[in-house]
Amino acid sequence: MPDFGYFLSCEEHTPAELVDQARMAEQAGFDSLWISDHYHPWNDEQGQSPFVWTVIGALSQAVSLPVETAVTCPFMRMHPAVTAQAAATGAAQLGGRFRLGVGTGEALNEHVLGDHWPEASVRLEMLEESLQIIRQLFTGEQTSHYGKHFTVENARLYTLPDEPVPIDVSAFGPQAVETAARIGDGLITTMPDTALIERFRRAGGGTKPVYGGVKVCWGADRAQAVRTAHRLWANERLPGELGQILPTPRHFEQASELVTEDQVASAVPCGDDPDAHLKALGAFVDAGFDTVYVSQIGKDQQGFFDFYRTKVLPRLRDGRHGS
Repeated sequence: MPDFGYFLSCEEHTPAELVDQARMAEQAGFDSLWISDHYHPWNDEQGQSPFVWTVIGALSQAVSLPVETAVTCPFMRMHPAVTAQAAATGAAQLGGRFRLGVGTGEALNEHVLGDHWPEASVRLEMLEESLQIIRQLFTGEQTSHYGKHFTVENARLYTLPDEPVPIDVSAFGPQAVETAARIGDGLITTMPDTALIERFRRAGGGTKPVYGGVKVCWGADRAQAVRTAHRLWANERLPGELGQILPTPRHFEQASELVTEDQVASAVPCGDDPDAHLKALGAFVDAGFDTVYVSQIGKDQQGFFDFYRTKVLPRLRDGRHGS
């Protein structure tokens, strides 16, 4: 049986709200925390986007749960050497209860300094070179690097956790999954796709952990919950590479006009029927995930945590996730 974590959405909530939700997650019996790392929200309705590393520092003082970024792009907006320092400090604050989740990012967040947004294959190259730099810096040794994409001169991290920070790689397509198997300490994905996990295992992932995330919208009025999910997260239903190449929240709003409430309702568990939530999470359990993270859409966080504490988590842990 996997662990179950809570996914803190920096796109929707202020730093203080995120810390409060982390406390509620621990009290409700969740095992760990994910936290998103963005410069912008996906749309203006979401309305927030605090600097994740500051929030992680606050989380280290507020809860005893492990924390992972889901996910950080370790290049462009932040140089890999700076990402390494941020991750090492976060891990030191958390007493080793930190994993660095990384991916190839989105133009929405990473182009803000005016850098060219490269195609996916180049971003995978940049990701791999970034992890080489980050892991070398995690040794505590002075590091210089002159690579295809990045330069580092005479850099050394003095504040480090007792053990190097594990780095999990987010992947969805075949090439990215095989790269994740080769360079990552674990796999992050948001699809309960058994074939994808099998490809990861065969490509070198072996017994490395696999982490997944799912959004839900708990509420006593299912129709209202569907409207809330559609208003805040219609962008989740955009096809193909749009999520990686659209440059501003306004562009996501324009594209999301094509997404209907019915499309969101068919993909996001909405309302207060435990079986709907159990079915969604059970798909990840059946696919062989090691940890499944749940994110509640909208403001009614306390109601969500009460619902999961009493109606959902006990059945999941008893293996009763079928309808």
